[in-house]
Amino acid sequence: MLSLLSRGVAVLVLLTSGTVPAEAVDIAEQCSGSPLSGETVTARPVRTGFAFTEGPTWVADPGYLLFSDMQNPSGAQGVQPSSIWRFTPPGSFERLVAQAGSNGLAVTPDGTRVIAATHDQRSVSTYTLAGLSRGVLAADHLGRHFNSPNDVTIAADGTVYFTDPNFQRGNRADELNGVTGVYRVRGGVVELVDGTVSQPNGIVLSPDGRTLYVGGFGNNAIFAYAVADNGDIGPRRVLARVNSPDGAGVDCAGNLYWASYNDGRVHVIAPDGRALGAITAGRHVTNVAFGGPDRQTLYVTSGQPGNFGIYSVHLDLAGHPY
Repeated sequence: MLSLLSRGVAVLVLLTSGTVPAEAVDIAEQCSGSPLSGETVTARPVRTGFAFTEGPTWVADPGYLLFSDMQNPSGAQGVQPSSIWRFTPPGSFERLVAQAGSNGLAVTPDGTRVIAATHDQRSVSTYTLAGLSRGVLAADHLGRHFNSPNDVTIAADGTVYFTDPNFQRGNRADELNGVTGVYRVRGGVVELVDGTVSQPNGIVLSPDGRTLYVGGFGNNAIFAYAVADNGDIGPRRVLARVNSPDGAGVDCAGNLYWASYNDGRVHVIAPDGRALGAITAGRHVTNVAFGGPDRQTLYVTSGQPGNFGIYSVHLDLAGHPY
């Protein structure tokens, strides 16, 4: 998911897309109250029939959803092929990059590139939105290959945070001596934030950029880290307990939307850790992203092996920012 530092909701839209879409609404009044119409709401399928959908992210201008579709492991190394798809509402789907090797995706603040957690090269890659050319943001840490980068989030200053479990490492050698870590990239330097999370997965920043949230898939916990003005990361604390936490998003009020792979639902959690409700969608939920002109549509990647898809539900609060 993409998260930006902000001093106001209007600034968020400008930072995300560069321009304010004509159909966009003023969402300043949509950032209070409950995000859900009931204790549990249901996301409905938009399209199914994919192998394993992941990493949704919304491109504000002109308005479409990108996501990854991962296939079964193949070859001697047991790597999962993956492609990037584009969904343009209400019903247009097309494959943009056939051999993307991607999982989690996030759009840069200037709206020109996608940062992709790419397990094919065990790296964090960039894809230009204009020509879809591929580049490398983070190839390794101290000369050692990552396991299989999984999910990403981006701060307003361009700092990229990402998680590195070993889910898609396949048969390739473990060069990190068992470490599954949380990393960031700033100024071209890759830094280890935390190397003690068991299979870190989803990752997202709070609306003010002062808190970094990470889902420990192997810990069944959502961790919170304070982020200082100078970028220093404080010690982690447990915000909430969630079964098999996968990808995540955040709304403009700071509420978290955390996918639980085994629960088949998205747990909605207040910034203080209180459970606010849940969104059901398919059997195994992998990730979420806000989108639409009013930023109140939550897109969910979910399903069962061999029949994953894109689900959606309209909520009462807008996402931050997408």
